[in-house]
Amino acid sequence: MLSHADIWRAIDRLAADSGTSPSGLARRAGLDPTTFNRSKRLAAGGRARWPSTESISKILAATGRSLAEFASPGSGGRRLPLIPGGCVAAGGCFDAQGLPAGDGWAEIDFPGIADPHAYAMRVDDDARAPVYRAGDMIVLGPRGAARAGDRVAFGRRGEVGFLHRILWASQ
Repeated sequence: MLSHADIWRAIDRLAADSGTSPSGLARRAGLDPTTFNRSKRLAAGGRARWPSTESISKILAATGRSLAEFASPGSGGRRLPLIPGGCVAAGGCFDAQGLPAGDGWAEIDFPGIADPHAYAMRVDDDARAPVYRAGDMIVLGPRGAARAGDRVAFGRRGEVGFLHRILWASQ
């Protein structure tokens, strides 16, 4: 069952995924720009105020999303930086904590990743074959705890080493 907070979080996620604010999303759907303002989420006395099914239908139509995508926690909404594999070899892609550094990364939607520092890396060559080949995408979680059987990526910059758990890989 979806809670009041789940619905509003889904609206905020849909707006962010669309590169706009909740007001911009409302405007794009032909609604009053204040429809999804935070001030309208609670009525006097703190009673929960729900968006109408008509307004949800309009924002789904405006963004091309389905009701299932909208209602599924984490769906369509987590944007991960996409690091080209060649950048890793060239250096300068990560900060001292092993997190992606810099601006201008491509981004991908990837649902269901809890690690707030997760990122994706595209394999550029077949140097890691047969495990990974050119074009594969690997999602890494720097804060994920490594478990027996996990694949991990280890990098070293100067004196700083970092270990990343591979959360998902296309093959």
